[in-house]
Amino acid sequence: MHWRLLAIPLTASIAQGTGALDAASMDTSRLPLASGGWSGFLDVAFLAKAALSLVLASVLGGAIAYHPTIRRTVDSLEEAEAQKVYVLYGVIGAITGMMVLKYGVAVGFVVFGIGGLIRFRTDLRSAPMTGRLIFVTLIGLSCGLDLPALAVLATVFGFVLIAVLGTRIDYRIAVKGLAAASVPEAARAYRAVLERAGCRVLNERKSFSEQQVTLVFRAPRRLERHYLEQHLEAEVSAELRGAVDWDAE
Repeated sequence: MHWRLLAIPLTASIAQGTGALDAASMDTSRLPLASGGWSGFLDVAFLAKAALSLVLASVLGGAIAYHPTIRRTVDSLEEAEAQKVYVLYGVIGAITGMMVLKYGVAVGFVVFGIGGLIRFRTDLRSAPMTGRLIFVTLIGLSCGLDLPALAVLATVFGFVLIAVLGTRIDYRIAVKGLAAASVPEAARAYRAVLERAGCRVLNERKSFSEQQVTLVFRAPRRLERHYLEQHLEAEVSAELRGAVDWDAE
């Protein structure tokens, strides 16, 4: 008897809820513009919020990537490249978050599964290439999930971001064959030439046992490698000059 009394209001509330859902589905003209499909290009609020999220992710990622403590400890070309990768992966995370908000947590697992396959099953020579590959994969996934507005926005933002991050190129040079006594002076000479050319030296390492100097530096993109080679050849005196091995990102 008690169960029947409880079932009566429960049945009534379910019926009322079903009726409300039917009424809401019938009156679609009052619904706000969805962010999915081609109508997403007309949803200015969604595009503005998405753009702001991408900008915020890149700024916050850059704050960590270019922290002064990290910059002082960069001693290899890979670590110098990693700073740019941190920013790119921050933006990738923001795009993933927007997809998860739209389609649920399952999309997040799909994205991370794709990222794992790319990272461990794709033979790419550097971390920046892996980041760009994951980025374009997310753009394609946005198209497949019927989010063309997000795909276009991410493409434009990624294009600009890669251009900004690529305004300076990271190099690593090893100057070999120096006399042990001239290693410190040779290091100063090579560093001075690079700085006069507009480069920023990230790390300098002198090895007396190997009789060489290793420099990791960041050069403006306009300054091509052969010009740097000419500068070093012409401005470093013959007694301090060594054989230069180059490594670039």
